[in-house]
Amino acid sequence: MDTVPISDAEAVVMEALWRSSPRSAEEVVAALAGDTGWAEGTIKTLLNRLLNKGAISAARDGRRYLYSPVLQREAWVQQQSEGLLARLFGGRVAPLVAHFSERGKLSPADIAELKRLVSELDQGEGDDER
Repeated sequence: MDTVPISDAEAVVMEALWRSSPRSAEEVVAALAGDTGWAEGTIKTLLNRLLNKGAISAARDGRRYLYSPVLQREAWVQQQSEGLLARLFGGRVAPLVAHFSERGKLSPADIAELKRLVSELDQGEGDDER
């Protein structure tokens, strides 16, 4: 499915469904109410919004509905990350990394991982040139 725009609150509900599904509305409420402080009605409203957007599906199970994600987490993450890069860094990754580096937000483990990724990219480019 193509990605659909979902709000931050809707993303919290999606995370609950991505972690475990299908889930009833009551199970989603139980998973989220304690962490978010949201009332049952709020969570059910968010489920209905997601259903109307086509981000989730509902299947009847006796007297209740079971909700499952249609929107895949990977597609949503890609949409969100591309949007962030486009809005804040002109679509470029290097200024994003520089931003975090300048603010001391990169741990030694982050730096090692970035070096590994760049090395893999360099090796991949060499394969294409042959």
